[in-house]
Amino acid sequence: MGPAALLLLLPGALLGLCSVGSGWEESASGGRRRPLSWELLEAADLASLGSGLAGDLLDAQLEPECRELLAAFANSSATLTGCLARSARPVRLCQNCYRQFRDATEQYENIARVVGNVTKSNPCAKSLLMSDRLQIVVVLDKFFNDTWQKANCASCLKNNSEGLSNSTEMFLALFNESLACFEHNLQRQEDNAPPGNYTEVCKKCNVTYEKLNAMYNAMQESEKKGESEEQAHLCIDVEDAMNITRRLWSMTFNCSVPCSDTVPVIAVSSFILFLPVVFYLSSFLHSKQKKRILFLPKRIQSNANFVNIQDKCN
Repeated sequence: MGPAALLLLLPGALLGLCSVGSGWEESASGGRRRPLSWELLEAADLASLGSGLAGDLLDAQLEPECRELLAAFANSSATLTGCLARSARPVRLCQNCYRQFRDATEQYENIARVVGNVTKSNPCAKSLLMSDRLQIVVVLDKFFNDTWQKANCASCLKNNSEGLSNSTEMFLALFNESLACFEHNLQRQEDNAPPGNYTEVCKKCNVTYEKLNAMYNAMQESEKKGESEEQAHLCIDVEDAMNITRRLWSMTFNCSVPCSDTVPVIAVSSFILFLPVVFYLSSFLHSKQKKRILFLPKRIQSNANFVNIQDKCN
């Protein structure tokens, strides 16, 4: 029912109330007052009248096309928010929510597309994005984009966000293989080994873990090319998966992987430490110990003989 129809009905309703001549209640002071049921009924009628007018007036502020755009963005935002919350731990934002993020971005672009060409017949961008100081639609879109950039999901996805990149799929496959190996050998070892002894897990899963670690290092080096050291990060899904695997390997299972550079480092260090010994030993063996011989000059010898002669004469 529109505002005009409600205004036409209002005088009749007031006349009906005024025509009632009975049903007044006596107050404690001797006066007359209306029954409580009348007051409640009138309050309910005014509330319904106000809500109807307000609803119609507010709806008139937006064109049907604008309401459809707002509803579409609201639905896509709710879907994306739910996906982000459900994928918080373990972190699976990029691989689970890229479709929802793309949909929410497209719905916002549908609204913002007409910002530069606002007319009286299609003022959706102005009404939805710039009509108040809160600008909730803009705030939501900024939150989604900031979250997506902090997660660096672009490094895990293809160019058009149509799916996971090949390197990400390979890494996740190795990650799942490592977890399956941990679980399988852990169940076997619990039956044969004492608690806290995970030797079987370390032995059987060593090759898989090394492959996963090498794949992660290669992806990290590839990401650093052309980026500053502070900005060179893989997507949060890959980083969290590798952190989980390393914590299980090092802290839970207490396993270790021998470094491939250990033997050359030990050899070079031993050679450097042995150099002083070689130097001093070779110096001692090849040097000649010469005795010092003193030769007296002739004048000194003659003077010494003369002194000896005088001593004999005395």
